[in-house]
Amino acid sequence: MKISVVSFDGDMTLWDFLQVMRHSLQKTLDELQKQLKTQEVSDLTIEEMINIRNHYADEVQGKIWNLEEIRRGAFERTLQYVGHPDKNLASHLNTIYLKHRFEDIELYPDVIPTFDRLTQHYSLGLLSNGNTYPNRCGLEDYFDFVVFSQDIEVEKPDVRFFEIAAQKCNLDLTKILHVGDSLVNDVYGAKNAGCYTVWLNRNGEKNNTEIQPDFEVTTLTEILPILAL
Repeated sequence: MKISVVSFDGDMTLWDFLQVMRHSLQKTLDELQKQLKTQEVSDLTIEEMINIRNHYADEVQGKIWNLEEIRRGAFERTLQYVGHPDKNLASHLNTIYLKHRFEDIELYPDVIPTFDRLTQHYSLGLLSNGNTYPNRCGLEDYFDFVVFSQDIEVEKPDVRFFEIAAQKCNLDLTKILHVGDSLVNDVYGAKNAGCYTVWLNRNGEKNNTEIQPDFEVTTLTEILPILAL
């Protein structure tokens, strides 16, 4: 391999998105229960809030790309669900959610040590279908380029997503090693585009698909010997 760039997925690769998402929803639910002391709100669960958001995201797929706007719309739907439609309250809940969603992110402990080594030899990129930009998670000094689906209106695993990334760093796709936790979005998508791929399998899950990464690791530090660092 003649690699010049190492690119990374964000959610569940560099931080535990599910943990911080559920934590942020709990803070939002606490606020909603303070605002509306009704039985409907008392019975509302985080799982129901997640389902409402996912259904709403499916409805607006391809129409609304901004994830913060989708989240606000989901809170509007949540308030309708509990019988208290209120767009202003939905915006207030969205503000609380986003505050915790970004301020309470905790990077996996292997991120900074790995990045400190990699940046001595490679350019780094962040390629995400999410909305956690580097300045929102303390990584603003590490990435040479970023590509977010909500900005380009193309999502991984679409090959065009990775082609845009290659244009950003002015390199052939074969010079990129892409690292991510998703076999479909990261490995399948990047490999189809011509990149080398690393599947970050933190939990040691069995690969029951036909998708085969070039490399499989359980921690980011295992990338270093792959690159002879």
